[in-house]
Amino acid sequence: MKQLLSYIYPVTKTIDSKYSGKLEITWYNGKKHLNSENANYSYGSLQRILKYGLDKIELSKVNSILILGMGGGSVIKTLRTDFNYTNIIEAVELDPVIIDIAKSEFGIIENEHLKIHCADAFHFIEANTKLFDLIIIDLYIDLSVPDKFLSPTFWDQVLNSKSSKGSLLFNASVKESELGKVKGIVSYLKTKVFKVDIYEKVNNTNTVIITSSL
Repeated sequence: MKQLLSYIYPVTKTIDSKYSGKLEITWYNGKKHLNSENANYSYGSLQRILKYGLDKIELSKVNSILILGMGGGSVIKTLRTDFNYTNIIEAVELDPVIIDIAKSEFGIIENEHLKIHCADAFHFIEANTKLFDLIIIDLYIDLSVPDKFLSPTFWDQVLNSKSSKGSLLFNASVKESELGKVKGIVSYLKTKVFKVDIYEKVNNTNTVIITSSL
């Protein structure tokens, strides 16, 4: 019924989160989205932005993926459905409320091919000892990327978790005030002998950064 009604007007329910504030699960034009107060968290523009980046990566050569910032799991759905990706995915999400929403509202459930970690991505990557062929970085609180995820310390740890032929996909700033820091990350990555491609205003909003080994 909600799905049908959503073609006439959006149908929304709200859930409060310690980390993310007020979250909204909204049916709109037959599709369910997860939003924060000011931003789409999953299954809307965010899903289109990450799909745009994934289209530019040779996923046939990717045997393992780490997602830092799972949200409602739309990038997992995209990988499985649009790209037929069947290999291992590990996902990190700070907010247990969002993990519950991903499971109950969007069917994102752990299995032998998906491991979900409820953890701070900064501390997770700091302690991580595994190597991944693709690391997707999508770390927001509402519209902002927390400063610690724009620091060289964090990016050093990310690079240490990437396999020698692996790639990074970074969904970067939507705020003009953070663009300078994002440019700093690009310059830093270039010093690590990476090919760095920058795609601005993807879906008319975000900057997407993709790195690969030379």
